[in-house]
Amino acid sequence: MNERRLQIILLVAGTVLVFAFSLAPFFYMALVSFSADHEFLAHGVEFEPTADHYEAVLTGSSLHFLDYLRNSLIVSALSAAGAVMFSALAAFAITRLALPGKLGILFFVLIVSMFPQIGIVGYLFKLMSSLGWINTYMALVLPYIAWTLPLSLWVLVGYFSQIPRELDIAATVDGCNRWQILWRIIIPVAAPGMFSVFLLAFIFAFNEFMFALMLTTDASARTVPVGIALFQGLHGQTPWGDIMAASVITTLPVIVLALIFQRRIISGLTQGAVKG
Repeated sequence: MNERRLQIILLVAGTVLVFAFSLAPFFYMALVSFSADHEFLAHGVEFEPTADHYEAVLTGSSLHFLDYLRNSLIVSALSAAGAVMFSALAAFAITRLALPGKLGILFFVLIVSMFPQIGIVGYLFKLMSSLGWINTYMALVLPYIAWTLPLSLWVLVGYFSQIPRELDIAATVDGCNRWQILWRIIIPVAAPGMFSVFLLAFIFAFNEFMFALMLTTDASARTVPVGIALFQGLHGQTPWGDIMAASVITTLPVIVLALIFQRRIISGLTQGAVKG
């Protein structure tokens, strides 16, 4: 066996192992969601397909799953839009304006982002309580924007820095001010990077659990991760079939987004990652 063939075999074997490790939990989750008995593997029970779990999740009024899904989509979209907007403004200021201590600002933002959620959630709860925002969208949107802002800022700073300053000079000669340069020159050129940031921020906010658990109390603002985790309390026992069905439905939007826009995400991140 020559070296080239060995490399191909190892590459294929490694790829198969990675795919199996990554996708096996999802396939098991899907099997349980379509099985009448969630312990069909443990006790050798014959697999009996059923769609009752999906029907219960999508039509059951006591589970409020569709309310949770709606809340997650709204909160994640608002949070991602806010993160893109604020990070774009900050990145423009850092890369285009004569600000002292630019590098210090970036590292300060990075340091702040390293605080664990559990360490600040108590203070955040007191703040939202004093504002009367507990169990509202605002109680989640603002923390999610702050939570995703460091990553968004670092990505867009790298992306904005790749845009030639000659474009700014040409726009200034044509009579554009700073705002017009941002909206007419920088943002259209940096649109792929901003779209990548939006998708990443959306996925992060969609999957967040800690803040949503502490800052919401019922289905009017509670998001999908917390709602699924509380299915057990609604039934008195763990309804694994319903939980897996809800998890499959919840996971599909994220998978579809990643599959459709994976090239945009990768290109948006890599083009701003290396300074040429």
